[in-house]
Formats: sequence, C-alpha cells, structure tokens
Amino acid sequence: MKTSLGAILAIGLAGLQLVAVLIVVFTSYISSELTLIHHARNLLSDVGNNTMEHSKGFLQPAHGAAVLAAKLAQNKVVASEDQGLLEQLFFQQLQLSPQFSGIFYGDRAGRFVYVMRSDSPGPYRTKYITNGAEGRNTRLVWRDEAFRIVSERRDPEDTYDPRTRPWYTKALAERSTIWTDPYIFFSSQRPGITLAAPVFDAGGDIAGVMGVDIEIIDISRFLSRLSIGSTGKALIIHRNGDVIAHPDHSFISTPDANGALRFVKIWELADPIARSAFSGLFDRGALDTPRELSSQFTYDGSSYVSVVKPVISNDLPWTIAVYAPEDDFTAIIRGNRYRNLWIAVAVTAVTAFIGLLMANFIYRPVRAFAVRSALVSQGELDPSAPLPKTYKELERANAALMQQIAARKQTESEYGQTFERASRAIAQIEPADGRFIRANPKFCELTGYARDDLLQMRIADLASQVSPDPFAALKDERRQDVQLDEELQWETKDGRNIWVKFNAFVVRDEDGRSLYAVATVDDITEAKEKEKQIEKLNRDLSDLSKGHAMGRMATGLAHELNQPLAAIAQNADAALVAATRGDLQDDDLRIILTEIEQQALRAGDIIRALRSFVTEDNASRTSFDLAELAEQAERLVLAEAKEAAVKVGVVVADGLLVEANRTQVAQVIVNLLRNAIEALAQTEFTERRVTLSAVHTGDMVLVSVADTGPGIAPGLNLFTEFETTKPEGMGLGLSICRSIVEANDGSLWFDGGRGPGACFRFTLPADTRLTDRRGSEVA
Repeated sequence: MKTSLGAILAIGLAGLQLVAVLIVVFTSYISSELTLIHHARNLLSDVGNNTMEHSKGFLQPAHGAAVLAAKLAQNKVVASEDQGLLEQLFFQQLQLSPQFSGIFYGDRAGRFVYVMRSDSPGPYRTKYITNGAEGRNTRLVWRDEAFRIVSERRDPEDTYDPRTRPWYTKALAERSTIWTDPYIFFSSQRPGITLAAPVFDAGGDIAGVMGVDIEIIDISRFLSRLSIGSTGKALIIHRNGDVIAHPDHSFISTPDANGALRFVKIWELADPIARSAFSGLFDRGALDTPRELSSQFTYDGSSYVSVVKPVISNDLPWTIAVYAPEDDFTAIIRGNRYRNLWIAVAVTAVTAFIGLLMANFIYRPVRAFAVRSALVSQGELDPSAPLPKTYKELERANAALMQQIAARKQTESEYGQTFERASRAIAQIEPADGRFIRANPKFCELTGYARDDLLQMRIADLASQVSPDPFAALKDERRQDVQLDEELQWETKDGRNIWVKFNAFVVRDEDGRSLYAVATVDDITEAKEKEKQIEKLNRDLSDLSKGHAMGRMATGLAHELNQPLAAIAQNADAALVAATRGDLQDDDLRIILTEIEQQALRAGDIIRALRSFVTEDNASRTSFDLAELAEQAERLVLAEAKEAAVKVGVVVADGLLVEANRTQVAQVIVNLLRNAIEALAQTEFTERRVTLSAVHTGDMVLVSVADTGPGIAPGLNLFTEFETTKPEGMGLGLSICRSIVEANDGSLWFDGGRGPGACFRFTLPADTRLTDRRGSEVA
C-alpha cells in the first residue's frame, strides 16, 4: 500500500514534536527520580541516626546508675554488706528511671539483693539471698510506692546463685562495666538487656557486681511511632542476627526447643519485606556492616529503598536497619510524568492537524498531476490534453512519463497477442499466494475451467491429493533465479486425473521484487500410462524368470540328492543287520544306525515332496499325529535355537490328527520356527522365546508360531514374492509356505493383534480322533 505525501508530511511533523516532548519528559522524570531516591536514602539514614541516638539515650541512664551505685558501695557511702540500705538505694533508682526493670547486687559470697518492678501484690518486689551460719535463705518482699511492706514470704526451693550468671562472670573477667547480649527476661517475658559494673574492695579485688536490668520494649514502641513514608519501618538487629526491636514488638520473640522465649532471627522474622531486605547481610551467621549500606530491592513486584547503619559500638553491637517503598518518594513525579505525557499527546494532535492542513495545501497540485497520469495510463485521457497547474518539476516528469506509457502499451499489445495465440497452455500467477492472474485459451481447454473460474482459484486447487502445491518454492523472495520444472498430477473440472509437465519462473522488476509468475503446462498423461505398462511388463518378466530358475534348480537338486540319500539308507540298513548278528550286538550302535536310516529316508521324502511341489504335482496326503511332527521339527531347529539363546516351546496335544502331506507341513513349521529364531537372534531382548501350539477348532486344526521378538515392520507385505527384510534372503519363504498350506486345503496368515512380537497362524483339515494335550519346552 502506497502512503500519500500529505500523510507523510503531517505524520513526520507530529512525530518529531512528540519525540522531542517525550525526550524532555523522560529526562526530567529520570533526573527527578534519581534525586528523590537519593533524598530517600538520606532520609532513611537520618531515621537510622535518630534511632541510634534514641537507643543510646535510652540506655545511658542505666550506665550512670550502675556505675554510681558501684562507686557508692565501693567508697562505703552505702555499705554493700547492708542489704537493707542497698534495697532503699535501688528502690529510689527505680522510681527515678522508668526504663529500669530492676537493680541488683551480688557479692562473691553468693549473697544477692534484687529490687524489680512487679505486678502484684505490690508494685515493687525485693529478693534477698543470704548465706550465713544458718545456711542459705531466700526471702521475697513486696512493697508499695511509699516503701511499705505489702507482703513477704520465703522461698526454700530457690537455687539462684548470682556468681554463675553471665553478667557476673563477664564483669569479673573484664573488671569493667559491661553490657550483656539482649535476652528475654524470665520474670516479665519481655526483651531486655543487663548492664553490670564491678565493685572493688580496699585491696583492689572484686567484692561483688552491681547490675541494672533494662526492658528495651520501649525502643520498639519508639520505632512504631516513627513515620517513614506510608509503610516504611525501622528495626534493630543484634550482631548475631537477633531482631531486638521492631515496630510490631510481637514479632521479636518466639519459643525455643525448651519452651523458653528467645529473640527471632532476621531470617525468621514475620516481616517478609525486612526479611527479604536484610537477611543477605549475614555472613557465616554474623552481621557485618563496617559502613553504612544503602540499596534498592524488589519484593512482590514493588521497589523499596533500604539503609543499614554500622554497629553502634563494641559494647552495643546493634545495627539500625530502615526500609521504605520507592513509591512513597517517587509517586508524585510519576503522576506528574503521566500528566506531561497527556499534554505531549494533546500538543502533538493539534500540531498534526495543522501540519495536515499545510501538507494538503502543498500536495494539492501533486494530487491533480497524479490523477491525470492515472487517466492517461488507463486510456481515458489524451496525453496531449493541457496540464493542470502544478510545479515545474512535475511538468518535466510528465513528458518522460508519457513516452514510457506509449512504449509500455506497445509492448503489452505484442505480449498479449503472443499469450492468447500460443499453442501451449500458459498462465500468469501471483507468486505470494498462487492465484491466477491470467490464463490463455489452451490452459482453459487443458483444465476444463473457464477463464473467469480460474481467476477465482489458486494453482494448488488443481493439484490432486497425491501432488503437493508446486508453487511453494516460488514464494521465497531470497531466491532470485528460482524456476520450477516438475511433473504433477492435476484434477480437471470433470474429475479426471491428468499428468502435466509444469514449468514456471518469476518475472521481477528492476529492484528484484516479484511481479508475477509465468507457467507453461504440457499434458503428459498418455506418456505416463505407457511408462507404467512398460514397468509392469518388466516386473512380470523378472518374476517369471526367477520362478523358472527356482523350479529348475529345485528339480535338479532333488534328482541329484535322491541317489546319495538312497545309498546312505541302504548302507545304514546293511550295517544295522550286521550289528545285530552274532556276538557283535551293540545297542548304542544299533540306535545310531537306526537313526541314520530314519533320517535318510525322511530326507528323501522331503526332497521328493519339494520336487513334487515345484513341478506342481499334488503329493499324497495321509493322516498323521501333529504332536509327533512338532517334536521332530523342534529337534531340527534345536541347534540354531541354542546358538541364538532362544527357548523353543511346543504345546500340542497327543493324538491331534490332521489330514495333509506330512513332509510339506513339516517344511512350513520348520520355516516359521527358523524365521522366529533368526528374528530373535538379531535383538537384545532378555526374554527370547518361540512357542509352537495347536488346537482343534471345528473341522480344522489351528497351528500358531509366536515369538517375543521385535515384530513386523509397518508397511511390509509379508507374503509378496521376492520381498524380504533379510540381507541374504530371497523373499520366497512365506510365499512358498502359504502356497503349501493352501495346497493342503488350509490358509496361512499373520496375526498382528496379539501384542508384542510376531505370530503366524495356519489351518489344516483335522481328523476326527482327538486325545489329551501335551506340552514340552527345550532351551
């Protein structure tokens, strides 16, 4: 399809404007987005700093209180041996510092005093542990806000020893003020941390350790009050991966294997966004953040910004981690971007309309000239008619165009006469889809279709079911010199199938684009029929020659073998007579000679039967036991079966009598058994078995030879002469077997519906006497 000049001008102008506006909009968006993301990271960093400072400020009073109490005890301002004075000091500290959960002191003798907040029966509880001459004594005292005793009792079951606690052993080892790792307090079941300071005696030895328990649940409450975008959050992670503070403090504790509460690890946190953002910061189980880290990540299709602060200090190895959605910072500019896009589209539409008006004004003379050229080309306007008002360049082009039109009309006239009067069938065809463009009278006569009918058809519509579309090769535009020269079978309008010689080539323009294809067609149906007759005659002569040669060979072979076989039988008979006389009787020798005589006579019978069959002489039929014949056939193929590792099984009832030529039936059974053994020998199957069976059905006996081999290849005509799958085979075995069975009033066929392997069956006339069934198997 050709595009008009006016449309090109309008679209080009509008497109340039749209591209320019889009470039400005997108560059502004990208720069603004980068700036806001940088601002978001700074904001998250400030949140981390504020959280860090709040945590330090929250814990700093505990450090001062513990150190002060230790110095008071150390300087004898408050006697550390006087548990009553220590209790009063601790009581006052708890009232002054609401973040303190409890204050305690334990000495090297195992004595302990601990003042902590309580729910009932009083707001404060004191625990005394003494070790005196009377032994260990544990006393619990509850007091009110005025330090009055509300309740008290003794606890003889208590085994608490301050000297075994981590805060005591660590302060004793470091001889300085220490912080423990955060843990879940046993009494309150809330997260907390302990600060411990050693108390030295006059000799510089540690007399005991003063400590402060601080509940850090208020840090989580502080984090929940922070406003970080719409859904952003800040959390505190210990170096070992414990989440010790989170806006939702219910996330940070979980039962361990023993039922006690512990902190949740960051990779276990119920906050999936925080888990996705910060789990990867752990290396070998420890958090390593030597410097501030900022990153962007995606969770559930949304983009987030995150910042991780370095650890607060060696005493408090906590990391502040903050995340927030990018949309909280970039949603405004994204909405602004969409508005700018709509503005750009509106501006483009207006300018395109104006450009279209301008293009139409510029293109009007060109359009008038194009209309005149088309009318002249169709013969509806005289080329000498005056030109419309147009541009000078178009006037010069008009003169050259008129000359080309005249030359083209003359060429078309000459080609049209040649096309219509040609003695061969010719057609012009569309290369893209094979549709007819033009057809001469000879082509219409060949196909039986009128010219108007052909113009509604494709070349593939003429092809019969056995012929493919010949025009597929001409559709490839990459092949410039492609030509067709094929013999195809077509179907005419009246339903006749004809053979044609199809020649076609593509006519192209100067740029190599295909214009149309020219096809010439010749009827070669009569020549094809003559070729078929000649081929059939050659096959018949070849089959006749093979059959004649086989007959002469079989006759000669039977004649030549009869005499040596007769001599073998006579000599064996004479040797048998000699072996049974006098003292020279030998049972083994007699058995061997008897076997030689029987087999020589049997071989003679086979040779005579073969000669009779080849000479089309009907051999005599007798009634014989099929079970006995099956055993003999089994023995004949036994050596071949053992060599091929094939098991041959015979399932034939004793006394199953048939009326047929015994020798010919033996030939059929042996041939079918050998075919099955040879098929199994060429496979790698683990189970190689051939089964010969026979049953009485009505007035016939059904004999089956089945194997577990690969079966019969599809498309193979088994009973056609000279057709075989064996490299050395002649293709006569099954054909001769069928002829033998049919000569004995039976039929032979291949049963392909029994499953894997192959099964051949044939029938023979049955005698009326039947006995029991017998089976045997040999390997």
